Amino acid sequence: MLKKKYRLKKYSAIIATYKNNNTVSDSNICVYFGREKIDLSTPTKFAFIVSKKIHKRAVIRNRIKRLIREALRQKLNNSEYFFTNKYMSIIFSAKSDSIKADFKSISESLTNLLKSKI
Repeated sequence: MLKKKYRLKKYSAIIATYKNNNTVSDSNICVYFGREKIDLSTPTKFAFIVSKKIHKRAVIRNRIKRLIREALRQKLNNSEYFFTNKYMSIIFSAKSDSIKADFKSISESLTNLLKSKI
């Protein structure tokens, strides 16, 4: 689980991030980036979204969210990723292929998407 200071909670902030039209995607995950930061002291906030269109069962949707959260948490612990200083908010949205994906493929997918945007 991410710390509270890293969680994007407000619906209006999520909609504003979607409207920014700054996206990168692959077969497992689609990543939406918010505005670039002006004040670097504020932390970047993250949201994880898995739609009911992906799967009807909440157990499967929650599993996908847990996998993406854990992959991101491991990336945040590494000091080599500085993408957190660039954007105000980042949303991770799962795609239908992520149902069959394991942790390793989701982690690789997340790494490739974040490196491509930096």
